[in-house]
Amino acid sequence: MEDYIVSARKYRPATFDTVIGQKALTTTLKNAIASGKLAQAYLFCGPRGVGKTTCARIFAKTINCLNPTTDGEACNECESCRAFNEQRSYNIHELDAASNNSVEDIRQLVEQVRVPPQIGKYKVYIIDEVHMLSTAAFNAFLKTLEEPPRHAIFILATTEKQKILPTILSRCQIYDFNRIGVQDTVDHLANVAKKEHISYELEALNVIAQKADGGMRDALSIFDQVVSFTQGNITYQSVIENLNVLDYEYYFKLTDFLLHNDVTNSLLLLNEVLNKGFDASNFVSGLGSHFRDLLVSKDTVTLSLLEVGANIREQYKIQAQRAPLPFLYKAMKLCSDCGLNYRNARNKRFLIECTLIQLAQLTQDNDDSPYGGRAPKQTIKPIFNNAQQTTQQSAAQAIVTPQAKKQETIVKPQPTSRESIFKQTQAPDPKTKTISSINQLGVSIKRAQPEKERTADELKEHIQHVENKPLTQEMVEASWQRFANQLPHELIALKTRMTDMRITLIEDTQMEICVENELNAKQLNDMMIDIRKFMQKDLQNYLLEPHVVVKELPLNARSLSRYEQYLKMAEKNPWLAQLRDNLGLELS
Repeated sequence: MEDYIVSARKYRPATFDTVIGQKALTTTLKNAIASGKLAQAYLFCGPRGVGKTTCARIFAKTINCLNPTTDGEACNECESCRAFNEQRSYNIHELDAASNNSVEDIRQLVEQVRVPPQIGKYKVYIIDEVHMLSTAAFNAFLKTLEEPPRHAIFILATTEKQKILPTILSRCQIYDFNRIGVQDTVDHLANVAKKEHISYELEALNVIAQKADGGMRDALSIFDQVVSFTQGNITYQSVIENLNVLDYEYYFKLTDFLLHNDVTNSLLLLNEVLNKGFDASNFVSGLGSHFRDLLVSKDTVTLSLLEVGANIREQYKIQAQRAPLPFLYKAMKLCSDCGLNYRNARNKRFLIECTLIQLAQLTQDNDDSPYGGRAPKQTIKPIFNNAQQTTQQSAAQAIVTPQAKKQETIVKPQPTSRESIFKQTQAPDPKTKTISSINQLGVSIKRAQPEKERTADELKEHIQHVENKPLTQEMVEASWQRFANQLPHELIALKTRMTDMRITLIEDTQMEICVENELNAKQLNDMMIDIRKFMQKDLQNYLLEPHVVVKELPLNARSLSRYEQYLKMAEKNPWLAQLRDNLGLELS
């Protein structure tokens, strides 16, 4: 019986041209070899199964080839190439850092580096999973990695570049390997199937490629598994059965149910999926991916983003025409929210069922019935009470009557609170005035005769009817301090200045605020409305009128600065100035 070799080893690339999905990196390495510009250390990083170790071996074989080809490949005929192919070359050393990660292992490696090659030009050291080295081992490797012998080249391979010390990264040329695309994986699997005389369906190979998630080694391993299951006849149904992958048909059927607002069949389909043993979380993520694929299928420009087989691509194009864009946008958002809340949900099936109910209502007409599953519309209630509405309607009816056409009057409610007395109103036009009366039918606009404006004397006489408490100097100063204390923290400097200002009550209702300069006066005048409103309400005297006066205050009547305080203290005690000079102090 012939020895069996798995496809991942049997069809491992032997040249740069046979490496799948890494064209840019292989071209760079070939050009470096052709020009003779080789670095002392390389770092190959990327996901598993994308060709890091394979490219390292091809690179090591090619730089030691005695007769390289014109396109930069190894000849596979010289003694060095034959020794490498037969795995007996002493110029290439591979070290598994996962199991040899101590300082002692690195020291042994450093001692081997000193020995020159017997055949060829270079000794290549491939260290796989280099991120598993300990910090001490990394530090022991630094000097050799930076200044190795001329015949030594290091190739480090890792799947987790972020775990490597920055001092190691700075000494290497870094090559980032990409995940292999679905189409490249399908093409390679089809080539392997032809060589092995295995029949296949492209949709089946596409499912294998998506299951591999960008790793060629994983794809070949799954391929071998499916071949054993199908006895050399790979079909779409056998692949989804063997890999326990949810068929596309479930998502197509469910989407049709959702577009037709069929909640019943949607829940029954979910129950069928769960009874077959499929994971509910994968079902939700797959449904979200299905909506995404429908979205990219609606435009021929984005159709290239759809990584499925030809037959399934046609189904996506047909269903995408029936699915409106707003539905797809909202559906993807609902599936994303369901996936985020799935882990923390106590009843996970209930969460998915609620999501399906919401999805089934996205294309439904507005239904405000209690059984529609939607929240009722929010109506804005009127801001007027019944009494005010009755008054306004009566006023509107009075304006519309024929007698009012000759001489229209304006009905205005009397003020009922102290605040309404001081509410400033806009002066009416002396020629005419427009009135809006709101009734049950809408808004009617009428013209009325000019209203006689209230004079200043009448307003003053009206205000005097309000009970105002008498004021004293102490009450005014205390109210002023309360206003300053309620200022926000952003105005801490203004608050400090206000606490030092001199406030004087003149006569009974006039308050004088003394400031030192025009800048302070402008700041207070800008906020005078707030000052007046606060103090009038605080003192319960609405006749109080504060105003700002600029006066140069005497020294004993204003607050002193720190320097002025120092001069005054030094005048009384000369030793203070001498102490400052001796210690070399400065005022902060």
